[in-house]
Amino acid sequence: MAEQDDDTERSEEPTQKRLDEALKRGDVVKSQEVNTWFIIAGAALILTSFSGSMGTGLTTTMRGLLANSYAIRVDGRGFLAMLSRIGLEVIGAVALPLLLLVLAAAAGSLVQHRLVWSAESLIPRLSKISPAAGLGRLFSKQALANFVKGLLKLLLIGAIMMALLWPQRSRLESLVSVDPLAVLTIAQSLSLDLLGAVVVVLALIAAADYLFQYRQWYERQKMSQRELKEEFKQSEGDPAIKAKIRQIRQSKMKKRMMAAVPKAAVVITNPTHFAVALQYERGMNAPVCVAKGADLIALKIREIAEANNVPIMENPPLARALHATVEIDQEIPQEHYRAVAEIIGYLMRLRGAIRR
Repeated sequence: MAEQDDDTERSEEPTQKRLDEALKRGDVVKSQEVNTWFIIAGAALILTSFSGSMGTGLTTTMRGLLANSYAIRVDGRGFLAMLSRIGLEVIGAVALPLLLLVLAAAAGSLVQHRLVWSAESLIPRLSKISPAAGLGRLFSKQALANFVKGLLKLLLIGAIMMALLWPQRSRLESLVSVDPLAVLTIAQSLSLDLLGAVVVVLALIAAADYLFQYRQWYERQKMSQRELKEEFKQSEGDPAIKAKIRQIRQSKMKKRMMAAVPKAAVVITNPTHFAVALQYERGMNAPVCVAKGADLIALKIREIAEANNVPIMENPPLARALHATVEIDQEIPQEHYRAVAEIIGYLMRLRGAIRR
């Protein structure tokens, strides 16, 4: 039971590797409201910036068409040439605004996540056609959120339209008797006011929806303790194997140390807790530590030194300091040169006196 809970309960924060894998398979934070806002905001910008030029271009084209309608040839080739010319003029008038609208739609996705190329969403899955899965999506938290968002947008936009148009009701009623050009001007002004208010409202809805979508996405990326352990094993290696490798390395290092003790010039001890074996020969820059250890290893170093007639000197402060600061096959630090030199010099003088 405990193992099952560990496997199903996603209570752990997602790792960076987990987030990167979600991005690779196309599972990203995506709010449709943000995309909608960018498109509508882009449309509002296009209308305010290009409506005049688009209207002038299209008006000129249509006015010329109507003014010369009597001269238009309606046979097959002439009619196609006319349609082609009109089409090119219309495309020329709306090409730049449409390009900006496409860029706005793309920006809606790029501000939410970086560009993703993934074909995983195209892979057929039984869950996509499963009635049970369909019912689950229909009554899911996401479906409820979408329903609430849609209802909220209708209410807010309806209220804004009412607030903007209600004071203008008498003016709108009188439009039936004014010049058509004046109607277009008034309609354009009201449309831009409505569009600006809609952009503001949708910006608030998009921000709230993005936070909701991000939270939903982040919750999906959370991991169970078992998944966290498996990922750690994959990225860092199995702890049991790493411990075994470390044990083998320590064993080899210990054997190498013990084999080097007979070559040492002196073993400095604590006397029982620490032991450091130093090798020194004429011509060396400084003594080199060939073995060191504490407790049982220190005792073993002492035994091998005694068996091979390696001098053992008791100097607790120096033994502790060397054990803490020097590594195997490294020269001793400069701050210990003098103390070690006195010991080795004393041993050399003692050895020379014995030979005489």
